[in-house]
Amino acid sequence: MPLSPPAPREMLHRRAIDIRGWRREDGLFDIEAYLEDTKAYPFENEDRGTIHPGEPLHGLFLRLTVNEEMEIVAAEAASDFTPYGICPGAAPNFARLAGLRIGPGFNRAVAERVGGTLGCTHLRELLGQMATVAFQTLYPVRAAREREETARALASGHAPRRKPAMLGSCVAYAPDSPVARARWPWLKEQPQAAE
Repeated sequence: MPLSPPAPREMLHRRAIDIRGWRREDGLFDIEAYLEDTKAYPFENEDRGTIHPGEPLHGLFLRLTVNEEMEIVAAEAASDFTPYGICPGAAPNFARLAGLRIGPGFNRAVAERVGGTLGCTHLRELLGQMATVAFQTLYPVRAAREREETARALASGHAPRRKPAMLGSCVAYAPDSPVARARWPWLKEQPQAAE
């Protein structure tokens, strides 16, 4: 069901974000994002002069290369359109994300490496969404590994040592939901699987 009809209005700003996940031939995965901000009206900018309707105010790229363990092995940013000439100077700092693992504590670690004046607000904002896309991209690989580990544990008469990563992450994967019970029936017998 779509949103309710809006009140009469005039568009002023558009932010478009495109994030894609890729499997590389070398076994790694690239998560690439592009962010573009445009205005529906012309305005003056002290560094660029007049920015016309539809002309990007921001045109930013960010690539994270990750392995199966969700560790960032390389990061690269580029700022093709920015409001100030100094802004592209933040892009090289995003290489500092290499070595971080996408998971608990990721946002804090990002802030330590590219927070504040070390980075770019808009590139940093992309990282949370890119982390979600990384999970979606690697889902088939990680789910297959989880199924194999679960099957081995159950075959040996034990509950898996780790709870499923998705358990408790949303309403569908609440531990007592019908989706979780159908997907992880062994949880009925072992509701408190070890972390």
